[in-house]
Amino acid sequence: MLRRLLLSVSLAATLMITASANAEQFVQVGDYEIHYSAVSTRFLTPEVAQANNIPRSANRGLVNVSVRERKEDGSTRPVNASIQGYVSGLTGSQESLSFRTVHDGDATYHLAPFTMQHDEAMRFDLDVRYDRNAAPESVNFIQRFYIER
Repeated sequence: MLRRLLLSVSLAATLMITASANAEQFVQVGDYEIHYSAVSTRFLTPEVAQANNIPRSANRGLVNVSVRERKEDGSTRPVNASIQGYVSGLTGSQESLSFRTVHDGDATYHLAPFTMQHDEAMRFDLDVRYDRNAAPESVNFIQRFYIER
C-alpha cells in the first residue's frame, strides 16, 4: 500500500514538473481549466511507468489532460472528464488516443500514450467533455519532439 502511494506521488510530481516545463498550457472555459501536456515517456521513472502500465520507450509519448473547476473562493477542484482525440504528423499518419483516468489524491489525470515522430511537428486534436449536458470542448495544440537515439 505504501509503495503504491509513493508511486502515485511520484507520478503526480513527474506530471506536474513536465507541465511546468511546458509553460503551464491550459484553456480557460468559463469556470473550468483544461490543462494539457505531451511528454516523452522517458521522463517517467521505470517504477512509475511500470506501476501505471505506461510503456516507457525512446519513441513513446504520453498526453496528460486534467480538468479543474474554479470555485467561488478561487480554489479549484478536479473534475472527471471524457476525452477523445488523435495525434497526427506532417506525413498524414493519424493515431487515435486511448485515454484512461488516474485518480491521485486531489488530482485526476487523463493519460494516453502515443508514438512520437522524431523532429516532426505533431498535432493533437482533443474533444474534452467535462459536463455531460454540454458539447465537448475542442483543445488543439502542436508540439515537436526529439527522440534520443
